[in-house]
Amino acid sequence: MYLNTLLNEKYDNLNALVTLHSGAGGTESYDFVNILFRMYQKFCDDENLKLIVLDFLKEDVGYKSITFKVLGDNAYGLLKSEKGVHRLVRISPFDANKRRHTTFASVEVIPEIENDNEIVINPAELKIDTFRSSGAGGQHVNTTDSAIRITHIPTNIVVTCQNERSQVQNKENALKVLKSKLLNLKISQQKNTISEISGELDKIEWGSQIRSYVFCPYTMVKDHRTNFETSNVEEILDGKLEDFILSYLKYIKNNNE
Repeated sequence: MYLNTLLNEKYDNLNALVTLHSGAGGTESYDFVNILFRMYQKFCDDENLKLIVLDFLKEDVGYKSITFKVLGDNAYGLLKSEKGVHRLVRISPFDANKRRHTTFASVEVIPEIENDNEIVINPAELKIDTFRSSGAGGQHVNTTDSAIRITHIPTNIVVTCQNERSQVQNKENALKVLKSKLLNLKISQQKNTISEISGELDKIEWGSQIRSYVFCPYTMVKDHRTNFETSNVEEILDGKLEDFILSYLKYIKNNNE
């Protein structure tokens, strides 16, 4: 398959850690994060990839943020095209006057690092807090302090995990996420940029988007890096991302030659 020939960078074959953050737009942006999460769920189902939610902050209409792991062949290589700010333009279902709204969400994608001898975590540099899970999982999860928050003091990186019933399992998963984020930071420092692996996520607002999903006054999904676009918004939000992924992989291949 031609797509597989493009997935030859160092971390492409690894699992992916994905975090969606709401941006400008309040309620609209929470709903947009929910829409994007559903899109990635559908994509993973189609590609036989396994998606596991690690942590989330839930709002009434969606998520303020959600972190999940995607497991399977080339998970990171396939999803790295999604990193950056995404923009939604539509008639808001939350606006009684049916006005058009623009909102934003960011997608952070990093490879999950299982073993990297260069990344050594000193336990003395960790602040570990436990708290009660807010997620599903039955009575045990909701009545015990099984969720874990780890702060890496030297870098102030904070990771949380609350999907498992066991505090031990949540701590193990959180440490894996922390190791991956520390590797991401190391590579970013080496390349003097944060865009190579984690994406440019500083400003989740107008002008910084990598992709737009437009429902009004016309229908279009457009990648602003590659200029690839389609008018079938619903199909894309149902997880049919292959053409966007392929166009992005071709784009970075051509830029690296």
